[in-house]
Amino acid sequence: MFFVGIVVIIAVIIFVIKSMIIVEQQEAVIIQRLGQYYKTLTPGLQWIVPFIDAPRPMLKLIKQKGIDGRTYSTMNYSTRIDLRETVYDFPRQNVITKDNVTISINALLYFQIIDARKAVYSIENLPEAIEKLTQTNLRNLVGQLALDETLVSRDTINDKLREVLDKATDKWGVKVNRVELQDIVPPASIQQAMEKEKKAEQDRRATILEAEGIKKSAVLKAEGEREAAINQAEGEKQAEILRAQGIAQARIIEADAEKEAISRIISALADKGKPDQYLIAMKYLETLSQITSGENNKVVYMPYEATGILSSVDGIKQMFDKK
Repeated sequence: MFFVGIVVIIAVIIFVIKSMIIVEQQEAVIIQRLGQYYKTLTPGLQWIVPFIDAPRPMLKLIKQKGIDGRTYSTMNYSTRIDLRETVYDFPRQNVITKDNVTISINALLYFQIIDARKAVYSIENLPEAIEKLTQTNLRNLVGQLALDETLVSRDTINDKLREVLDKATDKWGVKVNRVELQDIVPPASIQQAMEKEKKAEQDRRATILEAEGIKKSAVLKAEGEREAAINQAEGEKQAEILRAQGIAQARIIEADAEKEAISRIISALADKGKPDQYLIAMKYLETLSQITSGENNKVVYMPYEATGILSSVDGIKQMFDKK
């Protein structure tokens, strides 16, 4: 009886251990009862019926480091379904563009299982299905673009591919978050032609920039010379204006002084003689003085009318003397 009791206790312990499953955070376990889906275990301590309930395994990606230090993705069966975001590095593949150029593309896929039941029962080999689906749609998208468009439309390809994959994998309980094209490598001959084209474009831009620099320098020089000529002409104009204003001002002052002198003479001679004849005579005398000035001897002929004017001046002088 003691031996039977020991066996029963051991059997109970084994039964309890088999009945107990600890599910970690961000994991799920699919339980089948007698070959049919029963329930999905969530994180925490869970209980099942041993030998009746059993976890359903599925293929999952397992990353391992090789001898060369690089990380490789392999597939293996596991009863634990990882609900975290998974990164899958697809092997490099050859794709033909719209203009019949074969290019090599390496892609990264970020996806996440959001429905463990669908991921287990809706597809036989989920990683392989996602890989083949990605390769097929990538060929279709790149096949609609020429080589130049493919090289500059990486973001567009990523967005379209993610949209297509997300829609196609929804029935598998998978959410495709993003797709990244790592490398787009054209053939060696195309790369050489592109490098030559790039160098030619750089030389062309350098020539254009140099020509534009020379043109701009010539324009600035011409504008500088024109500005200098304008400034010089403006200066000369201002100088002439100031000079003319000065002469005009001097003449005005001189005329005002002469006017004042004449006014005084007229006032003084108003009741003693003819002021106009006196002024004319004085002008004759000033002119005669200027004509006879100098070192050379001159013979001056005076008009007959001048004697009458001069006599009037002498008469006025005598009148002042009598006073």
